[in-house]
Amino acid sequence: MPEEVLFESESTQDRAAIASYLREVAKKLESGGAITLSAGGQSITMDPPATAAFEVKAEREGPAEGNGELSIEFEIEWQEGASEATGGDLSIG
Repeated sequence: MPEEVLFESESTQDRAAIASYLREVAKKLESGGAITLSAGGQSITMDPPATAAFEVKAEREGPAEGNGELSIEFEIEWQEGASEATGGDLSIG
């Protein structure tokens, strides 16, 4: 299935700023509200259902020898028109 990027933003932020963005998303998820993403001239509003798939991934990209790029990725995913999804237990500490 082809992927269509609806919104994308990447910038260098300090840890406190990243935490602030994540708190805003958490507040919207807890309240059941839609989430609006805006940067530059682009904006999109998405309304995750009450239950959605939540994927957490830790990755290292780069050469087998030497330093690479590390990332932690969080993804909330659902089928358009779906009201819920199921998954396993996750612990973040």
